[in-house]
Amino acid sequence: MARIVMKFGGATIASTGHIQEMARKAIAEKDKGFDVVVVVAAMGQTAKDVKMMVKRFTDDVSKRELAAVMSTCTQLSSSLFAIALQEAGYKAVSLTGWQAGIHTDRMYRHARIDNLDVHRIEEHFEQGQIVVIAGEQGVDDDYNITTLGKGGAETTAVALAIGLEAERVDIYSNVDGVYTADPRYVTNAQKLQEISYDEMLELSNLGSHVIHPRAVELAKKFQLPVIIRSSSVESVGTLLKEEVEMEKNLVVRGVAFEADIIRLTVGYDAYSEGSLADMFTTLAENRINVDIIVQAIIDGLKPTVSFSILKEEFAEALRVLEDSKVSLGFSFADFEIGLAKVSIIGSGMASNPGVAARMFDRLRHENIPVKMVSTSEIKVSVVVPQDDMIRAANALHDEFNLEQALYI
Repeated sequence: MARIVMKFGGATIASTGHIQEMARKAIAEKDKGFDVVVVVAAMGQTAKDVKMMVKRFTDDVSKRELAAVMSTCTQLSSSLFAIALQEAGYKAVSLTGWQAGIHTDRMYRHARIDNLDVHRIEEHFEQGQIVVIAGEQGVDDDYNITTLGKGGAETTAVALAIGLEAERVDIYSNVDGVYTADPRYVTNAQKLQEISYDEMLELSNLGSHVIHPRAVELAKKFQLPVIIRSSSVESVGTLLKEEVEMEKNLVVRGVAFEADIIRLTVGYDAYSEGSLADMFTTLAENRINVDIIVQAIIDGLKPTVSFSILKEEFAEALRVLEDSKVSLGFSFADFEIGLAKVSIIGSGMASNPGVAARMFDRLRHENIPVKMVSTSEIKVSVVVPQDDMIRAANALHDEFNLEQALYI
């Protein structure tokens, strides 16, 4: 029997009424003859409420205990979802991450999946049950509960689909697909019927929060079809796949933007060949994501390295740098806030020179200063003042004619 995995985000199951509605979607797939796995995130505000309870005890809770208590949020979701299915007359069972065979490394709050053992899920399939799994969690080699951090439920859904050789993964959220830009802020943003893994990966990394890049990376590696669907309206959604159909002369296929970017600058009394590698190795070991990097080595001036990070990782990055200041050998660290990142993405950029120049020219025309730049074969990102972020996104969406993103 064919299998599918359905992932429901926190907003889609924010209440018991929402859960009942989403349960009907799972039932519809079961009635089509599929074996169904449902992966759920934490309900609405549940995770925030649990964090507030922890804070009443301490601001310095151990990572192990925090992972254990946060894992209860998705366990609540999965159990309620299974109950809703049972009350609708269908066989269903809820499983925690460890019961579902999800084994991770030992990072507790930012764990990575090491391997899967799906035999228990398959046993429940043989009994005709819909299997509802608490997303975002697993267990390490010492049977400690771990959580996967941001994008954990989506990553879990994709990993399980691969392990179960499922036909596809359906990601249900409060959007009905992937757009050329966020339609809440960009005029004439258009929904894409299809998007390549590489383009979606860039969009996800650069500010689009439709699906987490970890899940996209995994889907690309195993060529697993993923459909982004609306939880509230019936629509086709957007299909993630390796190759997509050509569109009308569109070199750029999307604009992404992200607020609350911080530029950290680290200075040295003297340049060392190992300085750059040591610093970013230390940050990586602490799972701190660094984006745009600019190194300045100028005669007569102290060498500096600047890089951008997200606001929520700022405090941890400063802590890591301060703890490692002696071993890393830098003399000072400074930062700039009030910044945002705006990016253009498109696989056609690789074979069309001049895209970056056109981008910079339009931003200059709009009197928007560019503070940092990063490029790859299929994207160009700029750091600009946050007050100019939405204006820059709209200008670039217009510059590259993305309102014409219709298939031929």
